[in-house]
Amino acid sequence: MNNITIATHNGNFHADDVFSIAALKSIFPTFKLIRTRDLALIGQADIVLDVGGEYDPDAGRFDHHQRGGAGERENGIPYSSFGLIWKKYGLEICQGNQDVANALDAGLVSNIDAIDCGHVEGVSKGISLSQTISMFNPTWQEESHFDACFDDAVDFAVRVLARFIASANGGISAKVIVAGAIENALDPRVIVLEKYTPWKRTVHALSKEALYMVFPSQTGEWRIQTVPVEPGSFEDRKSLPKEWAGLSGKALVDVTGIDDAMFCHNGLFIAGAESFSSVMKMAAMALQED
Repeated sequence: MNNITIATHNGNFHADDVFSIAALKSIFPTFKLIRTRDLALIGQADIVLDVGGEYDPDAGRFDHHQRGGAGERENGIPYSSFGLIWKKYGLEICQGNQDVANALDAGLVSNIDAIDCGHVEGVSKGISLSQTISMFNPTWQEESHFDACFDDAVDFAVRVLARFIASANGGISAKVIVAGAIENALDPRVIVLEKYTPWKRTVHALSKEALYMVFPSQTGEWRIQTVPVEPGSFEDRKSLPKEWAGLSGKALVDVTGIDDAMFCHNGLFIAGAESFSSVMKMAAMALQED
């Protein structure tokens, strides 16, 4: 079904119709896009979104402007056209990974739905992605055509959607890796990662004992990093030794007695050495510190 016709409204566009088309590009390699409010043309289209006054996913109709809307999530956020498209195609777009599809709905789709439907409770302040998309519309001072600007916005949304999927996929994969490292730790206070992996959310969810994370840097040396008392906090469960603060090179070697000790941040939340064995010595010293 490659030669389908997809219809949405013409004129001024918003994030929900833009991201809906971006999402459908992942499903249909080619399609004819019509931006119109002509009911005859809308009636002939295979998929209609954000226009037409009908929600019937089996018939390819994904509007939410009709009386009564098109439903809402359990948290009260109504569905816009993007949410309706995501309900039908999100799992396929995420290659069958329900966890990724759910993460996208929570982190991207539902926010766009909420803003489009005027459901402002819980929506972040400041410049939103929805506002960014709206800025692709031509201003009153520009001669640009709405359809060309819409195409530019869709191209941008395709890239954003791909990065959200990659980020969600990475976060879910990281959770599995970090959970395994916690389970296999020789000392539950020191968690070793064979490769740097985003760890904070998983560690806070699964381990109350973890004090330090040990992992290799991108350049091959090793790092020890403190675990914050809670996500986003600048307070650590247990800081690195005070006498290490701000030292590097020979000064840190002299204090620690570790030949390849490299540095310790003045904030006492991260330090490094050239070898794994040395950074583990740093961990052992830090654990002994009162």
